[in-house]
Amino acid sequence: MRRITLSNGKTVEVECLSCALTSGLVEPDGGVVLETEHFHAHQDVAYPIKGLIIVASKRHIKCLDELTEAEKADYISILSKIRKAQREVLGIEYVYYFYNEDTTHHFHTWMVPRYEWMNKFGRSVESVRPVLLYARNEMNTEENIQEVLKAIQLLTMELNK
Repeated sequence: MRRITLSNGKTVEVECLSCALTSGLVEPDGGVVLETEHFHAHQDVAYPIKGLIIVASKRHIKCLDELTEAEKADYISILSKIRKAQREVLGIEYVYYFYNEDTTHHFHTWMVPRYEWMNKFGRSVESVRPVLLYARNEMNTEENIQEVLKAIQLLTMELNK
């Protein structure tokens, strides 16, 4: 079991956070943004940044090449739908996409939006870690959490019409 601290300050003990989230054992703040047959999308539970969405496979796999043909089609479709909603509903102009195969969780992709406040950390892949740490350490205010929850609500409504 691993002990994981969520952005809301709660601590959970799970073997795999992605499995706990996709199965409903752990409920992400704001709930599920979009769910398909093969994927589960939710606001990142570790970093309180509006529109930072995690798309996780429901199946416990590690690598992109392990996806079935149906999962690959679903993966591209869900990423595209979420990206369109991020732009149209939240006004997010740019997004960084990340997935890594040596994670302690199973296959998931981070959709990290870029906001003006992030420019002080740079505009490259190297800026993402400092941005995330800043958000975790400095943006856990009631005001920001309410903005994040409102963004989750707006995305969820748009994606599930």
